[in-house]
Amino acid sequence: MKCLKNAKTGTIIRVDDNQANNMAGNTWSYVSKSEWKTATRKPEPVVETKEETISEKQLKRKKK
Repeated sequence: MKCLKNAKTGTIIRVDDNQANNMAGNTWSYVSKSEWKTATRKPEPVVETKEETISEKQLKRKKK
């Protein structure tokens, strides 16, 4: 499997070796697999956690 990038549109595709040999040329060029991964995979959302102070934890305990 090879990764090819379209020079005009910037689209990155992954194709088998035979098809890549036929497509590579002026329009399509080889790129690394890591570049393909970053283009196709979405980053996981960052979840922020709020740390409570000791006094806030004590207040919650008293309310229960």
